[in-house]
Amino acid sequence: MSCRDVLIGLVLAVILTACEKPHEGQWLGYAEGDVAYIAAPTAGWVTDLKVERGAWVKDGDRLFGLDDTNQTSSRDQAEAQIASTEGQIAQAEANLDLARRQLERQKGLLGSAATSRQAYDQAKSAYDAAVAQVAQLTASEAQARASLTGAAYQLSQRQVIAHTSGVVQDIYFRPGEYAPAQTPVIAILPPANVYVRFFVPENEFAHLRLGQKVKIHCDGCADNLVGTISFIASTQEFTPPVIFSNQSRSQLVFKVEARAPGGLKLHPGQPVDVDAL
Repeated sequence: MSCRDVLIGLVLAVILTACEKPHEGQWLGYAEGDVAYIAAPTAGWVTDLKVERGAWVKDGDRLFGLDDTNQTSSRDQAEAQIASTEGQIAQAEANLDLARRQLERQKGLLGSAATSRQAYDQAKSAYDAAVAQVAQLTASEAQARASLTGAAYQLSQRQVIAHTSGVVQDIYFRPGEYAPAQTPVIAILPPANVYVRFFVPENEFAHLRLGQKVKIHCDGCADNLVGTISFIASTQEFTPPVIFSNQSRSQLVFKVEARAPGGLKLHPGQPVDVDAL
């Protein structure tokens, strides 16, 4: 083998080694995400499911529904009560109009001494009773409308909608299952909630500060992935087994988190290594 062949072989070995060796950052960690757990405010049987794992949902999308038999009945009763009260008010207002005309007539007759004081007092009493009845029925109608508003709201809560956008991570209850009140039915991961968690040896901890920029590296990541340190643990811990390495396996480390506006384009659990900027 000539010296030229040996030289070419060495150059190729160096190139291949450089291609195969991943970037080794100063600190090791992984991507993490704060999941939004979606639950219904009240318990019920799950009747329908509008999404599946991996689906993208946006704010306002329907997620799932619960049995609404009782809530529908309450709404219908409130509507019937309002209709009945409105009919009673119409009759009471007619009676009030008649009582008003009779009182005015008795008042005129009393002024010309054509009627007795007793007849006038009776007309006045009838008028006052009619006014009171209209007021009472009006209050009953207002109460019935308040009941309708409450019943309609309770009914609307049986169809749960998303109040955030993201990817469905998990589904805990499916149609036919009973979901307890305030128990998560669906888990959604908003992109803005994705961040990195990494671990810094105690001998380097003093150099970190909140708001500091860090560069994030991983397989297939963009070259310009940058985060801002948003959390630094106040106590040290042993290096988590998930990031064991020959250099850090016996060291004490501090947990640190870094985020970016709108979230980091990473998948939770994805290994990363981080450098200070």
